[in-house]
Amino acid sequence: MAHRSNLIFPWALCFSFCHFLTSAQNLPYKAVNLGNWLVTEGWMKPSRFDGINNKDLLDGTQVQLLSTKFQRYLTAENGGGDSVVANRQSASGWETFRLWRISDSSFNFRVLNKQFLGLENNGSGNNLVGVSTSPGNSETFEIIRNDMDKNKIRIKASNGKFLQVKSESVVSADYEGSSWEESDPSVFRITIGRTLQGEYQITNGYGPDRAPQVMKDHWNTYITEEDFKFMSDNGLTAVRVPVGWWIAQDPTPPKPFVGGSLSALDDAFTWAENHGMKVILDLHAVQGSQNGNDHSATRDGYLEWGDSYIPDTVKVIDFLAERYGNRPGLGAIELMNEPQGVNLDSLKNYYQQAYDAVRKHSTSAYVIMSNPLDKDSKVLLSFAGGFDRVVIDVHYYNLFSDTFKNKNAQWNIDHIRNERASDLRGVTTANGPLSFVGEWTAEWNVDGATMEDYQRFAQAQIEVYSGATFGWAYWAYKCAAKHWSMKWMIENGYIKL
Repeated sequence: MAHRSNLIFPWALCFSFCHFLTSAQNLPYKAVNLGNWLVTEGWMKPSRFDGINNKDLLDGTQVQLLSTKFQRYLTAENGGGDSVVANRQSASGWETFRLWRISDSSFNFRVLNKQFLGLENNGSGNNLVGVSTSPGNSETFEIIRNDMDKNKIRIKASNGKFLQVKSESVVSADYEGSSWEESDPSVFRITIGRTLQGEYQITNGYGPDRAPQVMKDHWNTYITEEDFKFMSDNGLTAVRVPVGWWIAQDPTPPKPFVGGSLSALDDAFTWAENHGMKVILDLHAVQGSQNGNDHSATRDGYLEWGDSYIPDTVKVIDFLAERYGNRPGLGAIELMNEPQGVNLDSLKNYYQQAYDAVRKHSTSAYVIMSNPLDKDSKVLLSFAGGFDRVVIDVHYYNLFSDTFKNKNAQWNIDHIRNERASDLRGVTTANGPLSFVGEWTAEWNVDGATMEDYQRFAQAQIEVYSGATFGWAYWAYKCAAKHWSMKWMIENGYIKL
């Protein structure tokens, strides 16, 4: 047996070395995003939320409350820091509250200026105010829904009594009746506005007893090694993997997040290396939220990332770079996904420190700096030019703005070949950072588009975005919305690489 092993050993070395060579992809990458795997985006697979009680009242849900008796909306005077009244005929910012979910039926209500509804005098009084910046027992309310009409509700306060509108200027928690009549002062009609379906919502929605198994089942089935084989067989050379900040504290991240995503990420590296692909690590969700969107794992949609969050965010990058810096499958680390509305100087300060953190552990990995969505695509060019092996990430969607409304297929294709191509050339400089179209899709706002229209639209983007010196990444690999799913698009003949 020993002699036989010695004969095989050189072949094992050769296989390992040859496999390393095949896994070292040449730029530019043809990649796909593994969205909704390690960072939840509910729209991509809505059924994941089906087992949550009151799933329309998750963290961050924006609600407005109409007194059925007075036909007036509750409002936090001055947007917060004052009394709560019920004197508005219509609802806007001051009349909108964001939920913090405590249980299936108990919530905090956050007002526009970020205070919370509560009982006056730290709960010793009965009148409703919006002054607390840190919610406690007196800021916790139970929503009781009518069996026949779930949008008709009553709200129980921490003192065990119901909120009632006594007059347009007085809202108090001292009602003990039980009627559901429209004339009852404790009955409200709840209007649900913007909702969020991110990682915070799904883990807190299922709660600590159920969330760990729900998430584990998802991670183990949504993406498997078979998917990497499919990607490689169809010409893809890399994956961009969105991760959340809590992964650095796995296996015991802060609640409500649950452990296990780090093991899944380890698998992704192994599978990528097995199939000659590269991994682009993408810090998609940062603590405090860099844009207020679901995919930032925000609790309530407020953008709070800034200077005070930089040290902890750098630690996440340092953790990822240390863990994966020597893996042959590592292609790049993206420092933050889609900052929008953040201070540009703060962002540059963070990018500098995070770049240094990567370089402590790897001199070969590329470092990707995502261009702020609310800034010109060239805003980082001079800054990034001072670093080695740096990439600027721009995202191109023919969606989400009035520019693309009521336009036909040919207009969209021409827009790609002209405006998008020009913009990409502007960030693809000879001696500057590399360029990367980190997100794009073949979905658009064209009604009645044919299969051929979709094929031409996708092909136009592939041709134009192939001019990016680092490459491109389709959003996403799997998605309930078919044209967003590269797997579906390849299987059904819409895209061929």
